[in-house]
Amino acid sequence: MDGDSLTLDLATSIDTVPAAEWDAVAGRANPFVSHAFLAAMEAGGATGGDSGWDPTHLVLRDAGGRLVGAMPHYLKHHSYGEYIFDHSWANAFMQAGGSYYPKMLSAVPFTPATGPRFLIGDVPAERARMLRHALADGLVQYLDQFDLSSAHINFLPESDTAALAEQGWMIRSSMQFHWQNDGYQTFDDFLAALSSRKRKNIRKERRTVADAGVRLLRLTGDDITASHIDDFYRFYMSTIDRKWGGAYLTHEVFHELRANMADKMLLVMAEYDGAIIGGALNFIGSDALFGRNWGADLDIPCLHFEACYYQAIEFAIERGLSQVEAGAQGFHKVQRGYMPSTTWSAHWVAHDGFRAAIERFLEAERRGIDEEKNHITLAASPFKKG
Repeated sequence: MDGDSLTLDLATSIDTVPAAEWDAVAGRANPFVSHAFLAAMEAGGATGGDSGWDPTHLVLRDAGGRLVGAMPHYLKHHSYGEYIFDHSWANAFMQAGGSYYPKMLSAVPFTPATGPRFLIGDVPAERARMLRHALADGLVQYLDQFDLSSAHINFLPESDTAALAEQGWMIRSSMQFHWQNDGYQTFDDFLAALSSRKRKNIRKERRTVADAGVRLLRLTGDDITASHIDDFYRFYMSTIDRKWGGAYLTHEVFHELRANMADKMLLVMAEYDGAIIGGALNFIGSDALFGRNWGADLDIPCLHFEACYYQAIEFAIERGLSQVEAGAQGFHKVQRGYMPSTTWSAHWVAHDGFRAAIERFLEAERRGIDEEKNHITLAASPFKKG
């Protein structure tokens, strides 16, 4: 690509890249960009085939053929499963006579969690800057080569946004709710930081679950059995059927995850009257816990809060993790200690007129998100004032 003799290619399956090479640049901090996670999506049929997620991972090699950079990447034929919503952009583009799909997307499928998208390993700062620049430029070059509408990088770290903006990418902000570990040693330490009313409410919710006769089990690694996965998939499907109507993840995906990265999984299972009746799936990073999916056979009051939020907080405190990311949306998380946190995405649109319209949209959207975040922090925080 330049004087450094870098070569950029597209890998149409993660399995064409040796796992050791991919993980060497991906690092171990974030489970979702690991070879095992992306391979589970493909092997289980959630990506590839007719899913609308065509794997086209970017792989950057030096003159000796060594992998020095990569990006999880897909050619997308729709906008489902992304959690950064551009359906209105697609509709406007198509109404004007353009073809919005397929588009280019660097993201982790079905996973609204911030993490590295420029996978470059642990290299000096100037080398890192050059590799990120080469990968971002490569996305735009492929966009032009294939005459596509747009390229998108979802849920990337804020630290990558400034350099992308300098390269001409449009930066978009969104909002989630994350729990931050303020040096707590116990769950009671966390409760002590809350206002009296919120503290009493959380204790009441936890007591409601315990008094109902529900016991919570936290499973990870070899303690997660195939039977647990079968149970959890049933819970997952019950939530999908009740709320969404279409499942992104297959039964096989969850079994692939257990087979290849159970040590990065935390499965919180709810036991009632000798049977497992609900569960929440989390993934363990080096400094964060990521809540992903949940479901239950029985509608037990407050079980959702206990399994998804309070068990996650306890686990994070025990492991010394700095935060819990509990997924997309959910204002109800605020009163349970999960505060507004900005997430970031970057977008490149080839059509100049359409790009200008999106820039205006993003500016207005950014102001609205900032105002909402400030209002929640000031008016709805469950934490003690001062």
